[in-house]
Order: sequence, then C-alpha cells, then structure tokens
Amino acid sequence: MILAPTESNRPRRALLPAEILVVEDDPAVRSSMRFSLEAEGYRVRIFANAGALLAEPDLPLRGCLVCDYFLPDGNGLDLIRTLRGRGVELPAILVTTAPDAALRATARQNHVRIVEKPLIGDALSLALQAVIAAGGS
Repeated sequence: MILAPTESNRPRRALLPAEILVVEDDPAVRSSMRFSLEAEGYRVRIFANAGALLAEPDLPLRGCLVCDYFLPDGNGLDLIRTLRGRGVELPAILVTTAPDAALRATARQNHVRIVEKPLIGDALSLALQAVIAAGGS
C-alpha cells in the first residue's frame, strides 16, 4: 500500500543555513566577518567592492546582504538600491561609522538596517537574526 504524502509522512528537508553576502573593501574586516559569521553557522560569500557583487550571476534567494557604506566604487546604499532594481530582494544591513540623521532616514526609507562600526559584541549577529526572520528567509 502506497500512502499519499501528508504532513506526517512527508520527508523533511533540512533547511540550508542562510547565505550572507558581505561587501567590504577592508581585507581584515572581510576576513573577520567571514570567520565570525561562519562560526555562527551561516554560509558566507565575500566581495571587495560593489562591482564584484553586481557581476555575480548566482545570488541566493535566502539570506542577507551585509554591506559597508563606504566602498571604493560607490556606496553601500546605492548598491542595495541597484540590486533591488534588479529584483534581488534580500534583506540588507548597512555597516558604517557614525551615520548622520540623513543617512539613517534614507536607510529607513529603503528598509535597510544600520549597524555601526566598530562591530562590538553581537550587534551584527542580532541584526542578522532580526532581518532574516523579518524577511521570511
């Protein structure tokens, strides 16, 4: 006798961990972020600038973008808006030092959370958990 799939007998697929795309021009910060995020169980891809991420043909459907504001080829908020214009709707976190009121307002209007540098304690980890949960990823 073959049973039709039901919730109780359907094989469960393990969810893959969220993939975090980190765009950061400072090699030491990139390395440190990769290490700490992988230690938390995330899959991590790093990019040194906006152009490298924009050239990537295979972006995840689930995860989060963590982007430095000051990049050698633009700023992180413009990168996030460009990706969204291309249909990439990953939740995003902007990492920067001492954001002013105008940047905070623009980030809020674009549904982008800001985490301030230096990254002290678990501020980035908590922000990632929140945006991934809110984004339904």
